[in-house]
Amino acid sequence: MPGNGIHEKVMLGNVRLPAKSRLTREQIAQCAALELPDGAYVNLGWGIPNLIADYLPKEITVYFHSENGILGMGRRARPGEEDFDQVDAMKVPVTLIPGASFFHQADAHLMSRGGHLDVAVLGGFQVSEKGDLSNWKIPGAKGSGGIGGAMDIAAGAKTLIVCMEHTTKDGAPKIVKKCTYPLTCLACVDTIVTDLAVIDVQPEGLLLREVARGWTAEEIQALTGAPLIVPNDSRKLCGFVGEAGVRKSRHANEGWKPAGSTCVAGLRREIRAHQFSERPREG
Repeated sequence: MPGNGIHEKVMLGNVRLPAKSRLTREQIAQCAALELPDGAYVNLGWGIPNLIADYLPKEITVYFHSENGILGMGRRARPGEEDFDQVDAMKVPVTLIPGASFFHQADAHLMSRGGHLDVAVLGGFQVSEKGDLSNWKIPGAKGSGGIGGAMDIAAGAKTLIVCMEHTTKDGAPKIVKKCTYPLTCLACVDTIVTDLAVIDVQPEGLLLREVARGWTAEEIQALTGAPLIVPNDSRKLCGFVGEAGVRKSRHANEGWKPAGSTCVAGLRREIRAHQFSERPREG
């Protein structure tokens, strides 16, 4: 799949590599859409995540959740389809899938906080090697920042995917050893989808699962502020979205179950369960 025409010069040691193209925001959304399992309840955050509904594979059904009170949201409305009484949390007109429902905004947030979402996809300013997320304020930026419901969603969803550019406009890594921006949630991120790579947060560190077409693992590491684990067998590094068969059946044999199941997967669930476990009070 072609990139977006944005060129990035990468330094490996003292050698400057030729400029290369990155993926567009729409291509990042398309890649993230392939991470969603059939039958999941999914919340899409603002920015790149909000584009995902337009790229959902036809063979699966996903029930998109919106904080303003929709379950069963479809893609964004095309010109001529708009109903401005039927909008998402960004006030953009959307479509509905059969069986969609409406409810109070308070109930929508209870769904987020109560662990009823299988997957949430959020944007990010920084993600640490431990899966910490900063996505609501950049130090020094004008205004107070906008946390919205990101803390509730990041803490409550069973799986969290973050979509973002791999670096800032100035070329600084957004994947870092430790977040320096105000935190949204600790140990919450499972997978990072950028314009250069797909990276999984694992107990042993950040696992580089896929790289963008035309890029190498060494070049991705040069633009990443934390060590990446690269498979010894380079054949395990898949091409990016668009390659035949890539992750089409990612969840088929993994025993995935929807939110109603008692089976909760993910490294971050184990970490957070321990972090917030009940401790005997002293005194």
